[in-house]
Amino acid sequence: MSVLLSFAAGVIAFYIIVYYNVFRGGRCTSSVKLKGKTAIVTGSNTGIGKATALDLARRGARVILACRSKERAEAAAFDIRRESGNNEVVFMQLDLGSLKSVRRFAETFLKTEPRLDLLINNAGLMGPGHTEDGFGMAFGVNHLGHFLLTNLLLERLQQCGPSRVVNVAALLHRFGAIDFPLLASQKDLVSGRSTWHNFKAYCNSKLCNVLFTRELANRLEGTSVTCYSLHPGVIYTELCRNMSLWQQLLLMPVAKLLFLDPEAGSQTTLHCALQEGMEPFSGRYFSSCALHEVGAKGRDDALAKKLWEVSERLTGLS
Repeated sequence: MSVLLSFAAGVIAFYIIVYYNVFRGGRCTSSVKLKGKTAIVTGSNTGIGKATALDLARRGARVILACRSKERAEAAAFDIRRESGNNEVVFMQLDLGSLKSVRRFAETFLKTEPRLDLLINNAGLMGPGHTEDGFGMAFGVNHLGHFLLTNLLLERLQQCGPSRVVNVAALLHRFGAIDFPLLASQKDLVSGRSTWHNFKAYCNSKLCNVLFTRELANRLEGTSVTCYSLHPGVIYTELCRNMSLWQQLLLMPVAKLLFLDPEAGSQTTLHCALQEGMEPFSGRYFSSCALHEVGAKGRDDALAKKLWEVSERLTGLS
């Protein structure tokens, strides 16, 4: 019995050490207030997006919940207004899987909102299918929709500077790749539809997020707008809602033990959005509220420039 107790104690101690040093991550320590500022958070009806929006609302910002589902986003807005005591939390419909919807959102926002100080491109998914425009779902939503949205709102961000763009990427960008001939022929960065291909598509889209941030910083150099990409941590949210039931059931026990909750997962996003003195690090990548080096492909300026040019053509910006 004593051996079993010792073993159990050892397992618990190991779990605590791993959780607090590997999975739990850093905390945003900024005390910045945002009264009079406006922030857009995509995919903010649930998960780390909702936790991010709640924190910004508590700091006094006007927060736009840019989401696809009207019903779920309005419920989230109600929750955030109640918890924060801030009534300046509103829903605006945005389907990142539709370039027409992205353009409609930007047009409506620019007509009705005089400011934009923070654009937090948080929404992301992993799963099969295609967007309304025929692109692979992960590439179309995680990268292309955010690329178009950011470009359509850049002028307003510059007018309200200093302002920031924060792109939620992932550590999995290190496993990503960009095959431009495949993208030209298939409108996607993977050729199959298996679970492995869905995972690979997600990794590829996160590499796109990192490269987009890098090239955006190069193009914004000398302006009042800065941008950052980040790994939010290992978080169990609705990111995997498009996985099959058996895959979710396999993931759940590990997730409950080790993965961050949404509030903890929002900390690096908030750090990039709020921390003072971040301007010299525009275009860089953060994890656990600290500067980290990206994978080799994520440092390739030529690849970043080509992705930008291709994305401009695919979204009709050029």
